[in-house]
Amino acid sequence: MMLRTVTLSFLALLSAALPSRAEDPAAYPTHKIRMLLPYAAGGGGDVVGRLLADKMGKTLGQSIYIENHTGAAGTLGTQMVATSPNDGYTITVGGMTTHVLAPAIYPKLPYDSIKDFTTLGRVGVSAIMLVATKDFAANDIKELIALAKKGQPIQYGSWGIGSTGQFCAEILMQQTGIKMEHVPFNGIAKLAGDLLGGHISLATLDVATATPLVKDGSIKALAACGERSPSLPDVASYKEQGVPFDRSLSWAMYAPAGLAPPIAQKLQAALKDALGDAVVKDKLLALGITPQFVPGDEQRDINARDIAAWKQVAKDAGIEVK
Repeated sequence: MMLRTVTLSFLALLSAALPSRAEDPAAYPTHKIRMLLPYAAGGGGDVVGRLLADKMGKTLGQSIYIENHTGAAGTLGTQMVATSPNDGYTITVGGMTTHVLAPAIYPKLPYDSIKDFTTLGRVGVSAIMLVATKDFAANDIKELIALAKKGQPIQYGSWGIGSTGQFCAEILMQQTGIKMEHVPFNGIAKLAGDLLGGHISLATLDVATATPLVKDGSIKALAACGERSPSLPDVASYKEQGVPFDRSLSWAMYAPAGLAPPIAQKLQAALKDALGDAVVKDKLLALGITPQFVPGDEQRDINARDIAAWKQVAKDAGIEVK
């Protein structure tokens, strides 16, 4: 009797330790879904994730709750997604930094942004704005080039080494031949504050930060790196101003690699449905993000192409984070 009791107890413990049987994909989802975001609460990426989580949860019939895990320029939280179970109950919204620029500048990135994820689809595209103080001597790229060619030293600020803002400035320099000195700041709030205070005259800002400052006349915008922004439609893009740059600065939704196709298809359909919702569209546009659904497989191939292109930009500019 004692042997039988010990055996049953051991089997119970062993059963508890073993992973549960995989859920039938046709029944998915049967409980809450976690959206793990590598951004601080209240930031642009967090707002985008919460908008999509609310609408997608209603479509899927299960709530999607948010977990914010910041650190290492978003790569810490992104790595957590990559190593999560591939059962459809962990998803994320990734930006340019986490899935395209990080692979270009981190020689020891703890995840492969292509192989370690199931790409569910593009969320949309947004611009990075090249902005300046109101009294800066240039109003567009042509005037900035002329200013630089006069030999006047030009500094620009971005929100950190390897940021999308630095890459946009490096693209401008590589394509036009001008020289500018990079001044990295510890975060976008500090950068915007110093720009408003006149401590730096030229900077790159994300469109959500730049839009209200440009609209109220506190600063001026010289160009949009990427497509024209719906929140600042009068600001011409790099390409429109003669700089051959046509890369999309995109947001996309991801899950861990190996996600069962039926589950991936359900999540992709819910994402597409959310992006077609009028309320979601209007709120994304207010953030300067143009909703633009692209299927997962196609977005994955775009990411792979862009990583190779940005690696070359980083190599030429000497950008590397060790």
